[in-house]
Amino acid sequence: MGQLLQFVLLGLSTGAVYSVLGSSLVGVYAATGIINFAQGAIGLWSVYAVAALRTDGTLVLPIGSVVLGDEPTPMGLAVVIGVVSAVVWALAAHFLVFRPLRHAPVLAQVVASVGLMLFLQALVQLRFDTENLFALPVLPDTTVEFAGAVINVSDLILAGVAIAIAALLWAYFRLTTLGVATRAGSEDELAARLTGYSPDRLAAIVWAMTGAATGLIVILAAFIIGLNVTSYTFYVIPALAVALVGRLTSFGVACAAGLVLGAFQSVIIWLTTKDWWPEWAQAGLGDAVPFVIVVVALFLMGGKIPSRGSLGEVKMPEVRIPRIRIVPTAAALAVVVAAVVLTSGTWRFGVVTSVILSLIALSLVLLTGYLGQISLASMAFAGTAGFALSKLTTNWNVPFPFSMIVAALIATAFGILVGVPALRIRGAQLAVVTLAAALAIQSFVFNNPAITAYEGNLIADPTLFGIDLAVRDGTNLVTLRFSFMVLVVVALATLVVLRFMGGSTGRAFLAVRSNERAAASVGINVAATKLLGFALSAFLAGIGGCLIGYSRGQLSAGSFTVMVGLTLLAMTYVGGITSLAGAFVAGVIGPLGVGYVFLNQTLSLGEYYELIAAGSLLLMAVLNPVGVAGAVAGAVDRLRARRHHPEPDPPPPLTEPTAQAGAHV
Repeated sequence: MGQLLQFVLLGLSTGAVYSVLGSSLVGVYAATGIINFAQGAIGLWSVYAVAALRTDGTLVLPIGSVVLGDEPTPMGLAVVIGVVSAVVWALAAHFLVFRPLRHAPVLAQVVASVGLMLFLQALVQLRFDTENLFALPVLPDTTVEFAGAVINVSDLILAGVAIAIAALLWAYFRLTTLGVATRAGSEDELAARLTGYSPDRLAAIVWAMTGAATGLIVILAAFIIGLNVTSYTFYVIPALAVALVGRLTSFGVACAAGLVLGAFQSVIIWLTTKDWWPEWAQAGLGDAVPFVIVVVALFLMGGKIPSRGSLGEVKMPEVRIPRIRIVPTAAALAVVVAAVVLTSGTWRFGVVTSVILSLIALSLVLLTGYLGQISLASMAFAGTAGFALSKLTTNWNVPFPFSMIVAALIATAFGILVGVPALRIRGAQLAVVTLAAALAIQSFVFNNPAITAYEGNLIADPTLFGIDLAVRDGTNLVTLRFSFMVLVVVALATLVVLRFMGGSTGRAFLAVRSNERAAASVGINVAATKLLGFALSAFLAGIGGCLIGYSRGQLSAGSFTVMVGLTLLAMTYVGGITSLAGAFVAGVIGPLGVGYVFLNQTLSLGEYYELIAAGSLLLMAVLNPVGVAGAVAGAVDRLRARRHHPEPDPPPPLTEPTAQAGAHV
């Protein structure tokens, strides 16, 4: 009993972080209607800023740095600076990113939030020595004994700070004039403006408060939970889970749920040390719990989560119906063939990778651009197929191409499972589900030694009719045979998808995207259409994951991380998430594609790739939601319109007699 109590209390430190992040998400949603996926990343900067200050007294800035002294900065001053830095980032996010997107489609808000998360994480990795910085203690390092358990006083303090922050946020929204005005503006923005309150200024206050709260809690907890770039970024997933338990309205429920979740995850860690605990549940189960909570919370309370009242009509980016044209298709294939034949080594690997990534990006175009279902789990589906392919080819000797098809069907099953919540929820809430699912699959499946192997998952080389299609032959990094096999598979899959998107299925997708009730009124089965979209998208991503596996020869979890998937989503949105051309652009500029090879080998800027990708996503989301392909297509359409309907010549200037006659009239 003493051990159980001790592990429950050990989880309070992490639970306190979940609680404060969850309370902050509730506050931001109440003020802006935005689910901020970057809330954890805002705290990430502050915790590393404090670590740098307390190491050598250096104040690291986004550009440059300031040395505050020859000795480490005193604890109190370092904490204040760290909290202020979190407030600055929160206000910058409000004024530069989310304020311009206040009336934008939910898709733009979600991808901008994801882009900000990627941007801050990439910037932290560039600006700080993340490998050698360590968090120093801020809270007292003392213990007390109770009921046979040794309790860290710091854990209790953190829980108290979390409860105090939730109480302060509740008091602000309930007991202050500005807080009540913020709540009123969330229900009717026009009414708030008519009473003299600016929703933007009210939102800025909330952003500053939640930024300070986030910065403070992660700084206080850093010594206990350690410094890890990815962990702090993805603390937002359990925070979203507890915020959804509170229906994005209750600070108290979110706070309590966060503490309980942290304690429960700690108890799971304790249980894994028991002999009777199953081997398959040794790793990743704690990370899968938030996904279960999110799904259950949204299924039970999805209809009770309030939506924000806003001004103006929100429209999704324009969709272009694809048509298969022989000449452009042949020209595109010829360009790719020439690129494969004329390159070698790393450049040919980049070309092949770009072709594969374009297929995974096409799965995003199909599901998000055409069907309107925001999914952040495409790379998880690709990884599922990739690891299944390893088992199929090495353990059961399933030949190519059947091994690839079966593996993609396994990914399809995962896609349908993740898509089930879409029958009840949509928009940003669905994005939360898919991101939580991606993290759960990564932790519980990809990083689970009972399912995958840490030493790498070998994949047998593909052969067809006795022809060896292996990626390497001893002299070439990527053989021509393998390159052409990838091109044929991707081309066939793309053409099949184009037929779907250009036919009745595509029209049903667009109808559901536009208005689900209207689609149902004309006889479209909305539930079946959504599940079909998730199935097709997961199958395409699965084929792409298999091709990635064949191109590597063996797989590890690092090939399909959530961050890689989010980066590809960023590139797809930059390319144009509602068009086929956007998928091709995403493939070219995607991770390890041709654009990356050019950036890394020609310009020696490979370390800045993630920062550039995230920055491009933010710019596109704010300034050009239709992406590069959409902007180019729009410009071409305008030129054609001018050619077929030229502007009339201006009337000739009035001559002097005509002017005089007009004067007499």
